[in-house]
Amino acid sequence: MELKWLLYITLLALGTFAVQAQDMDDENDGDDVVDIEDDLDDGIEEVEESKSETSTPPPAPKVTYRAPIPTGEVYFAESFDKGTLDGWILSRAKKDDTDDEIAKYDGKWEVQDMKDTKLPGDKGLVLVTRAKHHAISSKLSKPFVFDTKPLIVQYEVNFQNGIECGGAYVKLLSKTPELNLDQFHDKTPYTIMFGPDKCGEDYKLHFIFRHKNPKTGKYEEKHAKRPDADLKTYFTDKKTHLYTLILNPDNSFEILVDQTVVNSGNLLNDMSPPVNPPREIEDPNDQKPEDWDERPKIPDPDAVKPDDWDEDAPAKIADENAVKPEGWLDDEPEYVADPDAEKPEDWDEDMDGEWEAPQIANPKCEAAPGCGTWQRPMIDNPNYKGKWKPPMIDNVNYQGIWKPRKIPNPDFFEDLEPFKMTPFIAVGLELWSMTSDIFFDNFIICTERAVADDWANDGWGLKKAADGAAEPGVVGQMMAAAEERPWLWVVYILTVALPVFLVVLFCCSGKKQPSAAEYKKTDAPQPDVLDEEKEEEKDKGDKEEEEEEGEANEEKLGSDADIGNASQEEEEEEEEEEDEDRKPASEEEETVNRSPRNRKPRKD
Repeated sequence: MELKWLLYITLLALGTFAVQAQDMDDENDGDDVVDIEDDLDDGIEEVEESKSETSTPPPAPKVTYRAPIPTGEVYFAESFDKGTLDGWILSRAKKDDTDDEIAKYDGKWEVQDMKDTKLPGDKGLVLVTRAKHHAISSKLSKPFVFDTKPLIVQYEVNFQNGIECGGAYVKLLSKTPELNLDQFHDKTPYTIMFGPDKCGEDYKLHFIFRHKNPKTGKYEEKHAKRPDADLKTYFTDKKTHLYTLILNPDNSFEILVDQTVVNSGNLLNDMSPPVNPPREIEDPNDQKPEDWDERPKIPDPDAVKPDDWDEDAPAKIADENAVKPEGWLDDEPEYVADPDAEKPEDWDEDMDGEWEAPQIANPKCEAAPGCGTWQRPMIDNPNYKGKWKPPMIDNVNYQGIWKPRKIPNPDFFEDLEPFKMTPFIAVGLELWSMTSDIFFDNFIICTERAVADDWANDGWGLKKAADGAAEPGVVGQMMAAAEERPWLWVVYILTVALPVFLVVLFCCSGKKQPSAAEYKKTDAPQPDVLDEEKEEEKDKGDKEEEEEEGEANEEKLGSDADIGNASQEEEEEEEEEEDEDRKPASEEEETVNRSPRNRKPRKD
């Protein structure tokens, strides 16, 4: 009982402390504005004292940044850690079919540190302005030719301010004689377009390649299927994400975000429209015959309208059983002119006509069931059938839905190696964005997965490690929150310490055993003596049970012996009867008196 009372008192004290702490927080919030200038010196002293009294948490491990270095052959690698745009060309083109005010590619690009960076020295390419066209490009060390090696394209993006509407995709610019990076614009031929794009609530991760029709020589864009993964987080969490495209010579492809596959497929099966056209197409000159019947059901031509079918019967009729409610005011209208209304002073009857007061609900009708001429309510007409139509039956002449016949496709071709695309020579960013400060970093184009992974670990991997080191753990976050709101300690105690206390209270608090000193004060035996006595009593009980079993056996044997003696006595009686004439009566009585059955019990 004492422990339970202690528990109740503890809970009451914690609840009181929580309320007081919350009130103190509210008071401090109101007093900070008023007393901040008067108590500045005292506040500094208190802060210094609190810093000396409280133990500071250990500093978070620092992650040192070093510019990534390719570990193998690459076609392009750029980390921007030199702090300049050397090797990059800003476009001076104008966009066609656009107003001159926004047609220029005059959006600004700069090399900057990322906002709130945890890696000093790690720089990237930043799209600085918003609501402008941006275009910048850089040449590869050598053209990439699609032959027997995979293509790996990888880079990082951070939407530092989120994203409203805009893209962060890259274009791999095709190797053509007309290519001029100084005039890079939206119509510049590209081989592959890859990367994130968003407008409204449509979150996309593009993979588009331009395929050349071998028969016509024209290019057509082929779009990869939409990924099943939810992409929204990559656009909204304001973290750096790693985008990777892997294209293999067997026509398979993989799209990864943060080294996790979010989309995969095959160039022959998972692109829209398909790479290869169908073998057959519908004949554009074929026409449906005039007598072709596509009706699966037709009205029964033999059906006749019944004689009692009345098409003129109304759907609703007056209820003849209805009775006008008592108190109905037939002579009172539902609405009357507002007696309090007055004609406006600026009312001109010549211009506005005769003024009439506005209508209001008749106040006399409020207490009555109704006003005006009473009419019977309308009900459904039980005899209403509507317009008669013959029933529908199966059409015996039904021929199905007509389709034009198939003919061989004159434009058919079969390209079983769409991986062998047009070689490309440059990488470019041609973007329109309504959001500024989009951060790009660590571009790499290569053919070996290990090279791309090493590059990612030295760049994006360091960013991820630095962000993880800077973020406090769960315990650290709880402690920091409790420092700002002391009443949270009560929550921690109730959710962590209290369950442990209850377990100890109800599981470990048995009957208290008296100490040896207490035994000495009384004649009560100690636990070891009690154990010995219990064992002796148990042994004694076992012996008594054995003795009782023995006595029961002896009684059983005794009863058997009595039965044997009784049979003997009967035989002796028969012999005595035979010798009755020879023995005197006195001896016969003496023999009978000596029999055990005739003995009287002795009184003690």
